[in-house]
Amino acid sequence: MKQTLSVEVLFDFICPWCLIGQRQLQAALLLLQRQQPQVQVDLQWRGVQLLPGLPANGLPFHAFYVQRLGSEQAVRERQAQVRAAASVVGEDIDFTRIRRMPNTANAHRLLQRASSLLGAAQLEAMLAQLFIAYFHQGRDLGDSRVLLAIAQSCGLQAVQVADCLRDDGSPFLDGAGRAGSAVPRFRFNEGRLIAGAQPAEVLLAAMLEALQEQVPA
Repeated sequence: MKQTLSVEVLFDFICPWCLIGQRQLQAALLLLQRQQPQVQVDLQWRGVQLLPGLPANGLPFHAFYVQRLGSEQAVRERQAQVRAAASVVGEDIDFTRIRRMPNTANAHRLLQRASSLLGAAQLEAMLAQLFIAYFHQGRDLGDSRVLLAIAQSCGLQAVQVADCLRDDGSPFLDGAGRAGSAVPRFRFNEGRLIAGAQPAEVLLAAMLEALQEQVPA
């Protein structure tokens, strides 16, 4: 009997734990496919803008985190922690390349628009490109030119997405009410929210539980 598993992920592009969570989710979905190949997965990414009050052109990245965490030492320790966790899932986050803490409203609007224009595999590829652009290449996801170039590399035309790329800093509100300030969060078959970049085995267990609850007694 075929079953459907809805997977909802609440995330923001500036959160490295969301990149780590994406990789853990990919691993969990591969495990699920091996164990229960009959399950059809409906994956939806729900954007949450953690810092909607940022200027449209963002802020200097390093200065932002020094002010937020209180000291240079605290920044180094936090970044080391994140890099260690990222390395476990095969990601090498390069904080030295990142110059801007971007306003992510346009990036979220772009991905939301793309979700209605691209297939699931193409949308996943775009999400990956956006994460790579920021955490690997240090590109500014608040820059409309960067976002447009990524959209075009994923097969979209400028006319399809131009109205998403505003320069007024207007916030992206979809999903914010459900996630508050905590991302990533995962929800399977509209069940409880699971917070944090959980290991693949934890996510798989939650998926299997959600599927079990779906089976009639």
